Amino acid sequence: MAQAVDARWDLLLLCVAGYILSVVGRVHQLFPSLETFRPALLTGFLAIALYLFDRQDVRRLKDVFVPTTKYLMAFSFWMMLSVTTALVRSNSFDLVFGNFIKTVLMYLVIAAAVRGIRDVERLLLVYLLSAAAYAAVTIARFDVGSGADWRLGRLYYYDANDLATFLVTAMPFGLYFLHAARRARARALAAVGLAVLTVAFVRTGSRGGFIALLAVVLFVVFRYSAIRLRWRAWAAVIVALVVIGTATGQYWEQMGTILSDADYNRTDQSGRMQIWSRGVSYMLSHPLLGVGPDNFRTAEGTLSDFADRQQFGVGVRWTAAHNAFVQVGAELGLPGLVLFIGILASAFVGLRRARPSDPAGIDSPNRQTQLAQALTGSLIGFTVGAFFLSLAYSEMLYALLAFSVGLRKLTTAAKGATVTPLG
Repeated sequence: MAQAVDARWDLLLLCVAGYILSVVGRVHQLFPSLETFRPALLTGFLAIALYLFDRQDVRRLKDVFVPTTKYLMAFSFWMMLSVTTALVRSNSFDLVFGNFIKTVLMYLVIAAAVRGIRDVERLLLVYLLSAAAYAAVTIARFDVGSGADWRLGRLYYYDANDLATFLVTAMPFGLYFLHAARRARARALAAVGLAVLTVAFVRTGSRGGFIALLAVVLFVVFRYSAIRLRWRAWAAVIVALVVIGTATGQYWEQMGTILSDADYNRTDQSGRMQIWSRGVSYMLSHPLLGVGPDNFRTAEGTLSDFADRQQFGVGVRWTAAHNAFVQVGAELGLPGLVLFIGILASAFVGLRRARPSDPAGIDSPNRQTQLAQALTGSLIGFTVGAFFLSLAYSEMLYALLAFSVGLRKLTTAAKGATVTPLG
């Protein structure tokens, strides 16, 4: 019998994996000795070069031009247009042409590099391992105590709130391997990985992350229908036990303020509610092209209703948007916001269509169905978490989107197929 096209790793996929470990998992910052090799640049360059010389039909670029990709191309074009009218053009130029264009290019390479279901599994495993490694290093190197030091603060690249969302997006992949792995040892490692992610998650003390986690848990329990309820329940129990066992009284006190009317996010000028309100005003005053990519902070310091205090020597915080949707609306205008929502919505629709009809239903042997639901859970975690964070241009999002598109392009070829899982 002919060997499956994705039976083994190849050099292109290894470079893609290294890129994900670098730009999402930030392994070179966890282990500074790797910085010398500039792994993100090296693996990204090699992945692009290898893809350009790859002649496999299964890796044709045209196959990834599904609606999500088309929305992303339009979004990228709109970002370029927004540079022309930005408050500080150098900020926008650096973001768009120094960073985001590379992110979009690698999105295309990652999605196109997928040859089959096993490749999607491999990439999700790399993402899970990168999150688990970051979590483990964080637990080992950063102590939390009492008082103001009860939670994590600024870490490597991510702050505590960003990290919480990153960890939540990896948890559905842990659930996937907990169920789908063939070997008991692999399932045990998936369970340990989930526990490590959860311990680090609790230490972040992130309220937005907590809401994102609740959203993912609800999705897993009620909508993750590809696997039996007992497996979903076990995963939920693992997470719940670790949270209960590691969370302090200060953690629960912090979570208890989420709905409090007295919370600073509702009352303070620098709280999220006030920032979001100002962000909407920037979008309405610059409805077409916005204030420019990476210019929300500049708008806070120059356009806000308290910006003129600076001329009297009063300090003014140039704050981030703390909401990916407000961030995009303010920086790219209404068309940019519509395109960004289109990217996310089309990804969810694409994942739904990436599930072949399966009469077996629960505990489906079809890995494509299970992977689609795992990726849906991950994107739900990101979308909810990003409602409280400025993550609109983050590599984390576009890696998840690339995985989703890579899976989506396999729908026709893999329809009805049963694939032996990794592990």
